[in-house]
Amino acid sequence: MDNCWAMSSEKYCASAVANVEKILEEKGRRLLSRCVTPIASGYRPEMDTTPELKADGLQWYQELVGTLRWAVELGRVDILLETSMMSSHLALPREGHLEQVLHIFGYLKNHKKIRLMFDCKEPMINSNKFKEYDWFDFYRGVKESIPSDMPPPRGNAVTMCVFVDADLAGDKLNRRSQTGILIFCNRAPILWYSKRQPTVEASTFGAEFCAMKTSVELTESLRYKLRMFGVPLDGSSMIFCDNEAVYKNTVLPESVLRKKHHSIAYHRCREAVAAGTIKVAKEGTEKNLADLFTKVMTANRRDFLLERFTY
Repeated sequence: MDNCWAMSSEKYCASAVANVEKILEEKGRRLLSRCVTPIASGYRPEMDTTPELKADGLQWYQELVGTLRWAVELGRVDILLETSMMSSHLALPREGHLEQVLHIFGYLKNHKKIRLMFDCKEPMINSNKFKEYDWFDFYRGVKESIPSDMPPPRGNAVTMCVFVDADLAGDKLNRRSQTGILIFCNRAPILWYSKRQPTVEASTFGAEFCAMKTSVELTESLRYKLRMFGVPLDGSSMIFCDNEAVYKNTVLPESVLRKKHHSIAYHRCREAVAAGTIKVAKEGTEKNLADLFTKVMTANRRDFLLERFTY
C-alpha cells in the first residue's frame, strides 16, 4: 500500500450542515434525504423565475454560499461548479436559488467523506503525446521569465500537469461559456478553478482557446510561486485539453489565426509553448478531469472523474 497525504473538510461540512438543519428545524423544514448530485437534475439557475428573496432571505443565501465557498477551498472540489453557478446570483437571489443551495447542503450531508489525495510520486505520462517543433522563426529568442531573486531550489523536482476544459454557451441566459481547470504537482491536486468566461464565444474553438489562455496564466503564476518557495520544476508544465483544433493551433508553428479576439489568446498560448513554459497534448473528453468543473453531469459520470484524484 502506498502512503500519501490527504486533506478533508469533513468536520467543517458536518458543522455547516448541522447549522443549516438547526435553522430549517425552526422553520418546520428539513434537508432532502437523498441528493445524489449537488443540484437537481436539469436545473439551470439563470433560468429561474421564482420570486425574489426578501432581505432576510437574501442575507441567509449569501451566508450559505460563503460557507460553500470555504468548503470548496478546503477540498470539496465535487461542489466547485455548482457553487460557482450559485455564486453568480448573490446580488439578486430567488427562492429557487435558495432551494438549490439547500440541495447542495443535502448532498454534503449524504456525501460526508471526500478527501483530496496528495501523492508525491511522479505521474506516469506518455511522452509521445507531446511533439517538439522549431519555433525560432515565429517567436525568436523567447524564454520563460524566471525570477532573478528566487532562493536556491531544494529537494526533488516536481512535475506539473494541467487539465483544461470549456463548456460552450453553458449559460442559457447570456450564452457565456464555463472554464474548468485542475492543476496537479506530481499526483497532488493543487489548484482547482471553475468560472464563467467574461465574453460570449460563438464557437467551441473560441471558448476552448479562452480557457487555454486562462490555464496558461494560472500555470505561469504557480510556476513562479513554486520557484520563490525554492521548489524545483521538472521541465515544462504539461497541459491536457480535449479540443483537437485548439491543440493543433497551439503546438503547430505553421498554423495561423486572423480573428483579433482569438489571436490574443492564440499567441499567448503559443508563446508559452515556444518559451518551454508549457507543452500541450490532447486528452479525450472521457478522461479530462476538468470536465467535472464545466458541466452538470450524472452521478455516475461525476464519480468516475472524482475517483481519479479523491477518496
